[in-house]
Amino acid sequence: MGLTTAIIVLAALGTAFLSSIFGMLGGLILMGLLVSIMPIGAAMVLHGLIQLTSNGYRAWLNRADIVWPIIASLFVGNVLALAGLAFVSFSPDRTSVLLALGLLPYVAWALPKSLVLDVTRKPIGVFAGLIVVATNLLAGVGGPLLDVFFQRVSLTRHQVVATKAVAQSLGHSSKIIFYGGLAASASLHDWPNFWLLGAAMAASVLGTRLGKRVLDTMQDATFFTWTQRILLSVGAVLIARALYLLSS
Repeated sequence: MGLTTAIIVLAALGTAFLSSIFGMLGGLILMGLLVSIMPIGAAMVLHGLIQLTSNGYRAWLNRADIVWPIIASLFVGNVLALAGLAFVSFSPDRTSVLLALGLLPYVAWALPKSLVLDVTRKPIGVFAGLIVVATNLLAGVGGPLLDVFFQRVSLTRHQVVATKAVAQSLGHSSKIIFYGGLAASASLHDWPNFWLLGAAMAASVLGTRLGKRVLDTMQDATFFTWTQRILLSVGAVLIARALYLLSS
């Protein structure tokens, strides 16, 4: 238990640091680790609380740069997705989901400027909120998809990080409510240990604070260059994984 706790706390620190710089990938890495060493219900609750702490604190540190009209558009899309999926029973296979998620960054990168997936445009913002939540509910992943809509925007690096932090906080709140309710109805043993939870959340705050210092020293051009490289690299890994599953 001591080793597991240490791994989770260090992972919370490192992934919060990464997300505080680029506004991406930390949650995905942390989720992969938690579901590998914990029961799914407890992992979902712990992941939601750590990420809500990290994103909430990141939003607070960059609160002056939050673009609220984008949040409003994303929220409308979120509501539409939830309303629509309440009447749909559909579960895509893992290979299709991985392939779609892997290809989308390349499609978005190749689109001409007139068709760019710019989240600052209200229709695109609503579409982003809808497709990200729908993907999250149907396939269990949605965060990496949100990053696609922030790659070719006329925003500063602080505005991107701050606005995505608020958007992701809304999603993690829903996860906590849903999986927290399931855990409570099943057994209190499904909830993460109190001391583990406190240490992981504290580590996420520290990682967020350290990452903010790096973000402040970075240039906007460097920020967008590296976020695009990271996103395309992740896309390549997802495509390779999908092709492997197809061939096996």
